[in-house]
Amino acid sequence: MIPSLVIYLLRHGETEGHKKVYKGHIDVPLSKEGERQVEKVARFLKKYSDKYNFKREIIYSSPLKRAITTAEILNKELSLRIKSTDDLKERSFGKWEGLSINEILSLYPEDFEKWRMNPAIFSPPEGESTIDVSKRAKKTIKEILKNHDKNQVFIVAHGGINRVILCNILGIPLENIFRIEQDFACVNIVEFYEDVPVVKLVNGVFWADESF
Repeated sequence: MIPSLVIYLLRHGETEGHKKVYKGHIDVPLSKEGERQVEKVARFLKKYSDKYNFKREIIYSSPLKRAITTAEILNKELSLRIKSTDDLKERSFGKWEGLSINEILSLYPEDFEKWRMNPAIFSPPEGESTIDVSKRAKKTIKEILKNHDKNQVFIVAHGGINRVILCNILGIPLENIFRIEQDFACVNIVEFYEDVPVVKLVNGVFWADESF
């Protein structure tokens, strides 16, 4: 069978600044290493997507700088239209943004325990719950399924929202989002057969492959 749609779901490349803090809506740029990672991923995607007999159509991107820059680097190889949408922004971590886990444990121990026990329902103070994120992520996937039949579509987003998208596609309870890893500049590939998704790859890290 030939798929009716292929979606490539990517996380942005490595960012500048401290790597072990919740960035959320903080608008940090890619690091030089992050740019290098994405350049290699772009070459992989160009080669891999050539195997399908229908066209590469569009790149959907979060509007945050680290995602938009990733999309622009990909586009040097893919030459597509980029569409920015707020629905692909990373989760808002509210008062936790810019803090490490140790700092959060010190300042918000009760809130963090609620979040740890059920991240689907509980949200950081003044932030979004996983259910909130899931609602807006579903809007983008619904739009893609409606408007891009017989196309290849690329999505550039963030670790948190990518996990939610993959949980929704796989039918995994949102409580289990942290069982899915999303490294910097990783690639997830999903084929759709009409409205039935088949996940071909999760967390592919091609920038570590010297052949690209």
